Amino acid sequence: MAKSLRRSTSTRRRRSWTSGRLRPLSGRRCSPCSGGSPRTWWLIRVHDVIIRGNAKMREELIEAEVADLLRSATTVQDLLSAAADASARLCGLDVFEAVNITLDAGPPELPGTANVVIEVIEPAIPISGNAGVFSKPEAKAWSLEGAVKWKNLAGYADIWDASVAYGWDQTTEVGIGVSLPRFKSIPTPLMARASLLSQDWMKFSSYKERLLGLSFGLLSTRHHDLSYNLTWRTLTDPSRLASTSIRRQLGHNLLSALKYTYKIDRRDSHIRPTKGYAFLSSSQVGGLWDNKGLNFFRQEFDVRAAVPFGLWNAALNVGVGAGVVLPLAKGFMNSSTPVTDRFNLGGHSSPVCSLGGISSLLGFRTRGVGPTEARRLVPGESEDGSAAVPGRDYLGGDLAVSAFADLSFDLPLKVFRDAGIHGHAFLTAGNLVKLSEGQYKNLSLDEFRRSFRSSAGVGIILPTKLFRVEVNYCYILKQSQHDSGKTGIQFSFSSPS
Repeated sequence: MAKSLRRSTSTRRRRSWTSGRLRPLSGRRCSPCSGGSPRTWWLIRVHDVIIRGNAKMREELIEAEVADLLRSATTVQDLLSAAADASARLCGLDVFEAVNITLDAGPPELPGTANVVIEVIEPAIPISGNAGVFSKPEAKAWSLEGAVKWKNLAGYADIWDASVAYGWDQTTEVGIGVSLPRFKSIPTPLMARASLLSQDWMKFSSYKERLLGLSFGLLSTRHHDLSYNLTWRTLTDPSRLASTSIRRQLGHNLLSALKYTYKIDRRDSHIRPTKGYAFLSSSQVGGLWDNKGLNFFRQEFDVRAAVPFGLWNAALNVGVGAGVVLPLAKGFMNSSTPVTDRFNLGGHSSPVCSLGGISSLLGFRTRGVGPTEARRLVPGESEDGSAAVPGRDYLGGDLAVSAFADLSFDLPLKVFRDAGIHGHAFLTAGNLVKLSEGQYKNLSLDEFRRSFRSSAGVGIILPTKLFRVEVNYCYILKQSQHDSGKTGIQFSFSSPS
């Protein structure tokens, strides 16, 4: 007996299912699983995939994204599930305003078949943009940032973007890039980007950095990411006061690097995780094609876990990060690593949000922990004619370890709970040392353990859709002689990783 069935998927911002007028969809019934609907367990085969509404988008790309998924369905239940997944895939291309998938009966002469009709709605205006002014409390600076996107310019679901960021007395960046969800037979997304970046580290390490480079995304899946970067790097010291270690690295260098990242994140939230775990491993090799350029190997690990307590929606987040960077050259342990690729501790960003290796150390200034060296001596104006020392440069470390524990909990007032505002208590610790230039000979595990810096505190967290705002009171538990740590109130703006 012929049965009637028709389902329609409609996606506008989010997927939803609606029913339409039924048409006959014949099939051979098989034994349903326990608890299943007999109607949805009929055997069926997809006869045709029909695509409509793609005025600019190429039909073969839509087929490549979803045709195999739809044709693999063997029952009505499988086809309904495949249609939902196909709708999500097409929406994930980020080039359509809406996606509608309709399942209809196949030709009358082919019983047990179905036609899948995919209707896409392309945006009337494919260009979008945004701009804003953002504060950076740790640097006491502001930045003006803007970006423009042009979607589906060539009809391959390509997204072109241009961005500009200008930070007063700190950072300026200009970039243009393109991303493709797939290229011919390559199933993974591809990305290419050209950028010009200028960063001012004069307050911390007495140099300015300028990067002109190309980056290519070679592989990008749910857990794996492979990219190649070719960058012309320039370090300058306008003040002429940099320490000896910094002066040795001033000038031009070519960075040719391959970077692989494995990431898994099973936490229930990036802003306020209450359960789950996360792991990240990042490996980078610099100096692939040019022996005269920057040659190094950089490895990072980051492990996170969140454990719920149940009372007051409390949860304990813990994390451990470690990293090492080594020069790749003859007699490599006596060579120097690039100062810009070393690890640095400090800063005001939340260790809970970011998943990227070494976490921040609350209570300490940006680049405010680790090996330092006195800057150049300058003639003083004191009565005895002695020289004045302007300060010290933070050099970063080749080996770094960081850890944190953060206990979050709801505040007693209902108005705070409804707004998502909650409190937390935290403990952070970390250390970094230099291994290159023969410094590994001075490394002692016992001394490394004893020289850990640490801080503790409490604060209030104001979560938003875009970032996490923290108002913290930080108390420095332990710091070394030249570290830049301070007990008191800190403000933090952190974006989820």
